[in-house]
Order: sequence, then C-alpha cells, then structure tokens
Amino acid sequence: MAYEDRDNVIFKALKYHYIDNLSQVEIAAKLNISRVAVSRYMSRAKREGLVEHKINYPKNFTFKRNEELEKKFIEQYGLKECIIVSSSDIITEKLLELSNQLEKLFEKITHDHIFIGVGWGVTLDNIVEIMFSDFVAVCFDGVLNQISKIRFMSGGQFSNLNFVLILPGGVGNGTGQHHSQCLESIFMSIPGLDIAVPSNAYDAKGLLKTSINRGNPVVFFEHKKLYKTEGNIPKKEYSIPFGKGVIVRDGKDLTIVATSYMVEIAGEVADEMKRNSGVEIEIIDPRTLVPLDIEIIGDSVRKTSKLLVLEEGNERGGVAAEIGYRVNEEYLDYLDYPIKRIGSKNSSIPMTPNLEKAIIPNKDSVINEMEKYFEI
Repeated sequence: MAYEDRDNVIFKALKYHYIDNLSQVEIAAKLNISRVAVSRYMSRAKREGLVEHKINYPKNFTFKRNEELEKKFIEQYGLKECIIVSSSDIITEKLLELSNQLEKLFEKITHDHIFIGVGWGVTLDNIVEIMFSDFVAVCFDGVLNQISKIRFMSGGQFSNLNFVLILPGGVGNGTGQHHSQCLESIFMSIPGLDIAVPSNAYDAKGLLKTSINRGNPVVFFEHKKLYKTEGNIPKKEYSIPFGKGVIVRDGKDLTIVATSYMVEIAGEVADEMKRNSGVEIEIIDPRTLVPLDIEIIGDSVRKTSKLLVLEEGNERGGVAAEIGYRVNEEYLDYLDYPIKRIGSKNSSIPMTPNLEKAIIPNKDSVINEMEKYFEI
C-alpha cells in the first residue's frame, strides 16, 4: 500500500472509531483490511500524538457551521473572512472547506494543542478559543515558543499578525482546580504578546475588535462570571484602544486598581465603604495588562496617596505585584502608605463553594484587609 493510501486509511479509521463509534471489527470490514491492521493503525495514531484518548461523541455528531455568528463577526469587525476555532463539540466547517488536507486534519483533532497549531499555522489571522484557560497548559509551547516569537524569528516577515487567543478563566462557583484559574500573570511575562482583560460587555466588544485587527498576537482573558452580566452596547460601531485604562469610579481617599471580575468586587467595596465610613474610593480598570496604562494609575495616586491592587490570580508573583512595582518605581513620592496587593491565596482552588470563597478575594475580605492596612 502506498504511503499516501496508508495515511488516508489511518484518517478514515480514526473517523470511524472516534466519530462514528465503530468497533475495530466494523472498521476492518468497512476498509477491507484485517482487524490486526486496524489495531496497528490506531496504535500508530496514538504513538504519533494524533489522538491520546477516546472521546465518546454521540452517533449523530456532526461538524456544524454557525453562519449567524460568522456573519456578525464579519460585519462588526470589518473582516473579509473570519475563522473561529473552538475546543467544543461544535467545530466550524469553514476550515473544512479550505482544502482536503485540512479536512483530514480536522478528522483527527481531539486536543487543544492542535487547535493552537492550526490557529496560527493556517493563515496567521485567526481567533482560537480554549474552553477553559486552564487547558492552555496542554498547548503552551505553541504560545510560548511559536506565536509570541514568530515576528522576531521571521525577521519581520510576519509583521501583521492578527492572532487572538481567547481564554475564559476564573472561578465558576465550584468548578474546581482544573477549571478555575486566572493565568494572566504567566502570559504577562512573555515578550511578544498583548493581553486584554475586559470587565464588562462594552469593553469586551471594543477590545475584541481592536484585538482582531491589532497586528500582534493577543491573549484575551474573559472571566466566566462576566458571561452572566449584562451591559449596554451601542449600535454604532466602536473600538477600544490598548493601553488606555478607564476611571470606573471617582474618589479622593484611596485608589483601587482592579482587573476583570474584580472590578465588580471593587465596586461593591466602594459602595459599602462610602455608606459606612464615608471613604471615597477611586476605581481604575486598566483594561489591558500589556500594554499597561501606568499614567492613569499614577494620576490617581497623586490624588489619593494610597493604592490597593486587586486581582483574582494568585497573589504570589501575580499581576498585582507587577502593577504595584511599576507604580512604586515611578510614583513612590506620592504614596503615604506602601502599596497593598490582594489576590487569591497561594493555594489550589477547592471545589467546595465555602472553601473556594476562603481562597478568592470577596467584598468582605477586601474591606477587612484594607481597613487594617490603611487604618481607615
């Protein structure tokens, strides 16, 4: 059997086994080969990393195309064509239409590292979404050593790289250690990546539109709890520039820089402190971590002389530590107190909701730490 024919048989065997749920005997009958040959081909597929474990798709599973969503992306973001790859049960057919080679490739996709490889390797103008940000560890090499470095390693040949990696993260009310992490600080340390952290629907759309046309790889963190919130989206098209934070709430006594869902928590803290103590807190949402709008934070510190940086990621080596150090370097003379950072405790996130609450910053824990630290 020629190499090309054998390769084609392997792909068909994978499809019959993982998509159609056929047994090795049934596959052998369909392909007119021995069951031993089927077993050997399956072993080869596992050995070469095409598949690592069986996924039991329903027998009526089909690849479906979300034409309505594609149309919205094309209209809203000014694209000629948009390819969205998602590690879910529904995979857009647009990639399948590109070529027979891609059709073969998609018959063997079972892992997120392949989504990353396809995402930046097909056209370098793509959106890739991993179902949970935690799963990006499976395909981290593609981000750390490929996407972030390709502009430099190509000598600038890929100078307009519109690649967006969407990572939903954060706690989701008892989703456990493998589905609850905030990993922004890891990516913040990688040169070559921009990082967006929207805290509301308006910012999510505006930042995503900028990300798609930015010309540089963007890691787009979405907190899962924000999916349940609502916001006003104007009908008129708009975008939000990177590196431009926003003052969410004016205040004169203390500055809180909060990211993602922690902006909601900061708002609750500010409401209660104003009601109970008369303390007026200014809240800054940086919107993007790379680039970081250090000037808007510095201007607020000049006014309040106190800074608290609030994030959901682990406190040790976190986003708050980086922001705090940047402020300390440039605005130390304006501070009456050392900078306070608050993040999740340095522990795995428990699945039990009560224990989860003890790890993640919440309104009461933030107020308690803030009052003791700043003596307010």
